[in-house]
Amino acid sequence: MRHFLNTSDWTRPELQALIDDARLLKESPHGDALEGKTIALLFLNNSLRTRTSFDVGARHLGGHAIVLSPSGGMWPLEFEDGVVMDGEAEEHVRDAAKVLSRYCDLIGIRAFPKFESWEEDRKDRILNAFAAHSEVPVINMETITHPCQEMAHLMALQERLGPLDGKKYVLTWSYHPKPLNTAVANSALMIAAKFGMDVTLLCPTDDYILDKRYMTIASKDAEANGRSVTVTHDPGAAYGGADIVYAKSWGALPYFGNWDAEKPIRDRYKDFIVDEDKMALTDSAVVSHCLPMRRNLIMTDGVFDGPNCFAYDEAENRLHVQKAIMKRLVEAG
Repeated sequence: MRHFLNTSDWTRPELQALIDDARLLKESPHGDALEGKTIALLFLNNSLRTRTSFDVGARHLGGHAIVLSPSGGMWPLEFEDGVVMDGEAEEHVRDAAKVLSRYCDLIGIRAFPKFESWEEDRKDRILNAFAAHSEVPVINMETITHPCQEMAHLMALQERLGPLDGKKYVLTWSYHPKPLNTAVANSALMIAAKFGMDVTLLCPTDDYILDKRYMTIASKDAEANGRSVTVTHDPGAAYGGADIVYAKSWGALPYFGNWDAEKPIRDRYKDFIVDEDKMALTDSAVVSHCLPMRRNLIMTDGVFDGPNCFAYDEAENRLHVQKAIMKRLVEAG
C-alpha cells in the first residue's frame, strides 16, 4: 500500500506518469476507475478548491466522496499516543483511521499547523498518524506541504512552456497582513528543483527562508539535475531573466507563533508585491498563485488578469491531477 503524502516520496518519472495520466483525464473527464470506491475527505481547515475538486473528481470517475469536518459533526480527535483522554477529544486517531479504512478505499487529510510551535508543527503529526494507522492509502490535501497543488502547478507549467529543464523559476514571498502556512512554498520549491529548474527563492530577510528540510531536499534534487537553488533578498536580481514567477506569502519561521513580533518586519516589505515593473524585468515570464489571493496586495490586477498568468489553469488542474492520484492509489491497492 502506498500513500501520497509528499512528492519527495515519489520519483520524477513516477510524478511525470501521474501528470501524463492527468492530461488524458483532462481530455476525457469521465470514466469508471473509481467505480464503487469511496474516499473520506477529512477537513480540519477551510477549503474551496480542494474540497470541490476532490468531490467532483471522485464523481467523474464513478466514485463517491464523504466530507468530514469538526464543524460537520465529526468527533474531536486525539493524535498523541499513550495519553489519558480526559480532555476535549472523544476519539483517538488510530481508532478513527481503522474504522474509516473499513468503510472507505481512500482517506484525504487537510490539517494546517496549529501555529504555536514550528518544532512541533513540522512533525506533521496528524497526517503521519493517519498514514501510520490507516489500512487504505492516505492523500495529503494540505498540511505543512501541499503536494496536490504542486502537481497541478507543474502540469500547468508544462502545458504553457513544455520541457522545464533549465528554466529560471522564481518563488517570491509577497506581503499579506497575516502570517500564513509555508505549505505551498515548501511544495513549489521542491517540485521546481525536482523537475530540473534553476530555482531562486526571493524573500525579504533570512528569517523568511523556508525550513531547512525542504531547502535540503530541493538543493539535492537541483544538484542531481545539474541546477541550483539560490536565495536572494534582492527583487531585481531575482526577477531578472526569470521564465516563471510564483507568488506566495508565508510566515517567518523564527517568529512562528509569535506573530506580533514579526508584524513590524513584515509590514516593511509591502513593496514585494508582484507588479508590472517587476515583471518587466523577466524574460516574458509566466506567473501564478495558488489561490485564494488578496488582489493588489500579493499581485496587482494588471499582472493577475494579464495573458501570462496561469492561476486559473493551475486551479483547474487540481481536478485532473487528483483524479490521477486517486486512480493510481486505488489501482495499486
